[in-house]
Amino acid sequence: MNSQNSADIAIVGGGIVGLAHAYMALRKGYRVVLFDREQFAVGASVRNFGLIWPIGQEPGIGLDRALRSRGHWMEVAGQAGFWINPNGSLHVAYHEDEWDVLNEFNTIYSDAGYSTRLLHPEAVALKSALVKKEGLKGGLWSDTECTVNPREAIRRIPLWLQEKYGLITRFGHVVTRIDMPHVHSARESWKVDKVFVCNGADFETLYPEVFDAQPITKCKLQMMKAVSSIDNLNIGPSLCAGLTLRHYAAFSKCASLTKLDERYDTLNPAYKKEGVHILLAQNGQGELIIGDSHHYSKTVEPFDNEEVNELILGYLDSFTQLGDLKITERWHGVYPKLKGDISMVVEPEPDVTIVNGLGGAGMTLSFGLAEEVIGRL
Repeated sequence: MNSQNSADIAIVGGGIVGLAHAYMALRKGYRVVLFDREQFAVGASVRNFGLIWPIGQEPGIGLDRALRSRGHWMEVAGQAGFWINPNGSLHVAYHEDEWDVLNEFNTIYSDAGYSTRLLHPEAVALKSALVKKEGLKGGLWSDTECTVNPREAIRRIPLWLQEKYGLITRFGHVVTRIDMPHVHSARESWKVDKVFVCNGADFETLYPEVFDAQPITKCKLQMMKAVSSIDNLNIGPSLCAGLTLRHYAAFSKCASLTKLDERYDTLNPAYKKEGVHILLAQNGQGELIIGDSHHYSKTVEPFDNEEVNELILGYLDSFTQLGDLKITERWHGVYPKLKGDISMVVEPEPDVTIVNGLGGAGMTLSFGLAEEVIGRL
């Protein structure tokens, strides 16, 4: 063991949760080493929409954490030099029950910290010319949502942290054992004061008994990337519609949601069976990111179902006019999902903290959560 193999803090996992904790620790002056089993992050942090989505979080801790995260994203993107678009979001409604939910949400949470307003069809069209006008009842505009290209951002952030703060990176190093004050990979051992295990959907390598004791599982989602036949297409805000209202916890307190839920179950039970709700995002290259579905299991099926992709694209077509789409990529992501809470922060032994269970909101919540966790040091 020598001075090059010691640090104040070790972080296991180079996805957005690990990077956020590295950022917060480095800002406080700690010497940080970050490990990831791959040569670059390939998990849920790069297999998503790239959306920072405060509108999906319930008032209180979730929304506050999301809004603080948004502020950090804006700062980090500006300093690290990657693309970010504070383009907001638009929930559109084509049925009375959808419009009722949007109205109820905007009423009961008028002072909760959201930045929303209801739009009638003409105002919706001004926000996005790609929303179908026929049958449109209106929409809910929120100006807090942002979009990044996760494949760019997650690659750029560790490089910037190296350049600006001296982050030590060990990509391609699997941490196989933690025996405090030592962290061991197959190649090196490091002496550290604190460890933060931010290992995403890997419940098996480190502290499996801790994960076994938690109400946590894995969620597989199917997604696609596409380009449109429309030249210079710009969707404006990120778009979603009625199915999204029954997916996010922010809308769960709306009594009018019951009628919407029943109608969709009658219309097509496959929406709920396959966990389908639709978001449409656009990256800095003009490519469209489309998804998604949700299937929960400790071990996910490796095979994607094309009928699920067709269900996603069919619903997308019901509220957008995107021209002819060419699908350029199809993939699935896997993220940890914790029942009953928005994060899992546990200490399996002194000076070791597991941070996990952010569900599909890792991009939205990680910086805010890391600010809280590292702030306690």
